[in-house]
Amino acid sequence: MTAHDPNLARSSAGILGWLGFGSRQAEDGETALSTPPRAEQRGPLQLRQMEELGHFLSLHKLEVSAKSLTAAWSYLTGSDNRIVRAIDRQLQSRQPITAEWLDEVLGGDSKGEDVALLTQLMERLEGSIDEFGKTSREAHSATSEYHSALEGHVNELEQVTKAGEVISELATIAKVMLRRTRDIEKQMLKSEAKTRALRRRLDEAKRSASEDHLTGLPNRRSFETTFDEEYRTARAASEVLCVAFCDIDHFKVINDTHGHEAGDRVLKLVAESLARISNDHCHVARHGGEEFVLLFRGDRLEDAETKLNSLRENLAERRLVNRANDQPFGQVTFSAGLADVFACGDPRTALRAADAALYRAKQDGRNRVEIAVEDDCKPPQVGLAA
Repeated sequence: MTAHDPNLARSSAGILGWLGFGSRQAEDGETALSTPPRAEQRGPLQLRQMEELGHFLSLHKLEVSAKSLTAAWSYLTGSDNRIVRAIDRQLQSRQPITAEWLDEVLGGDSKGEDVALLTQLMERLEGSIDEFGKTSREAHSATSEYHSALEGHVNELEQVTKAGEVISELATIAKVMLRRTRDIEKQMLKSEAKTRALRRRLDEAKRSASEDHLTGLPNRRSFETTFDEEYRTARAASEVLCVAFCDIDHFKVINDTHGHEAGDRVLKLVAESLARISNDHCHVARHGGEEFVLLFRGDRLEDAETKLNSLRENLAERRLVNRANDQPFGQVTFSAGLADVFACGDPRTALRAADAALYRAKQDGRNRVEIAVEDDCKPPQVGLAA
């Protein structure tokens, strides 16, 4: 039984009833949606979204739960690219969408929320540090100016020989104030030094949040930001923009045979190979696991394909040996899927098309680059089977 098997479809009355819809029997005997209460207030868009949500849950026999509703909503609205890609891949491989599978897919959500929260806190901290640094510099400058002026007044007072007791007391008070301004100035200098050190640590933390710790490449979150920026730049300049997914072939076999430490070394080697073509117009990132993503601005599909094939062939020609035990790894290769972003319409669709092309490259024997075709840019069918 597959995700597209008609037997997966079931009556949507229960799900849609929970969502506020009933069901009625149409004249031709098929079940049809009845008009929900106050539908005119929800509008046709909201009604259609509710119908699609119910269809999705019913098609895949998913019980109503926070995770199933989150997954369905994220997929149908495209609000979470990770969930969209995971479900697309599951549908393309004709595997069922089950509650257990959703638990695995959504298991990393809290981490994503933590990263987002961390980013938000760092941005707020960065603003506070900048403000404090500015205040410290201004206070230091004011203190220094005040110290110089006060020192001048003390010298003037000490030069007065016939001033009497009042002048003497003023001079004594001024000297005390002068010592205190020196102390304040020293404290402000220390505060400025601490501010600079804190800013350096914050910059390191920001790099860590956007960098893959193993390969040193940008991570998925950083790539998504870059993708948005490059998409806007390319569209404004009428430039070509291509995106590719690369996946190391038989990586599980490498891990199982040689161990995870050796697998990590292979990951770093492939990352270094891909990074050789990185520049202001070509961006390489680790997307997760053994998968990498590349962005080519200004390169046509044919040019991007040539670059990927050159990298792939150079890697395949290398004969790698596990230095820990002198056992050969054998041939290390990768497969890739490549898509024209603007031909697909938008970044999300292009990512899905590149992923579909990668899946096809894997099916057709691996160690190859496949270009997305028109059908790859079409959304998978998730409606109820006829």
